[in-house]
Amino acid sequence: MESADSRRDELYERIVGGTYDKPFILEDGDLRYLCFGVHNTQSVMRISDPYALDLAYAQEMMAFLLFNCQPRRIALIGLGGGSIAKYCYRYLPAARIVAVENDPDVIALRDEFLIPRDDFRFAVIQADGAAYLAGLQRRVDALLVDAFDRDGIPTSLATSQFYENALRCLSPTGMLVMHIAGEQTNCLSHLSWIRDVFDESVIAVPVEDGNNYVVFASKDRHFEPQWKWLLCQARRLEGLFGLEFPTYVQQLKQCYDPEVG
Repeated sequence: MESADSRRDELYERIVGGTYDKPFILEDGDLRYLCFGVHNTQSVMRISDPYALDLAYAQEMMAFLLFNCQPRRIALIGLGGGSIAKYCYRYLPAARIVAVENDPDVIALRDEFLIPRDDFRFAVIQADGAAYLAGLQRRVDALLVDAFDRDGIPTSLATSQFYENALRCLSPTGMLVMHIAGEQTNCLSHLSWIRDVFDESVIAVPVEDGNNYVVFASKDRHFEPQWKWLLCQARRLEGLFGLEFPTYVQQLKQCYDPEVG
């Protein structure tokens, strides 16, 4: 009979060699990582504070609250380790939240990342994000997209149709927020599709080392940020949510260009 040590060694070799095709967990002190490979970290959770947003891009994505601090319905495409889902669940108690995840092996790890059980205002659905959005009939106030597989942003999301469905599913003042990362040409393709669909109502903010972006796209065709008001709003939200909203306002203002569309 194969020993536990030999099975562990075989698994380790498969992970290092890149032949292990399921997500796995690594821990380093107070941090728990969801990984698709040795050099492919999908999510991180601080064990001592599991509802915190540790990654800069995840914190930046919450800047949509500057424009609507009381969303009623939120849809998330991509669950990962559930950082954004958990944050919304804790800090937006009036919102109904649906998280869509294509990989059942990712969903199977939800308890390891303390993702809440499904209840009357929170649900995790196994489905392709693009297909889910194509069939969605109910409008949402915020659509948060943070979806990656082992090769980057899933190919089903890499079409203008995905963004047209996103626009259709948003409430009149709703907002698409998307994390874009990977090869520069792929990032630019997604930015181009978003700008083609949402016209001038788009702000793309580079984060971390500049190889990824958080994109904010409003359904409101008359979208024109009122920066002084947003800064006042940011100071209030900083106290409520513990995130650096005044900094987000400055970043959004710096990247806003109504002539790009």
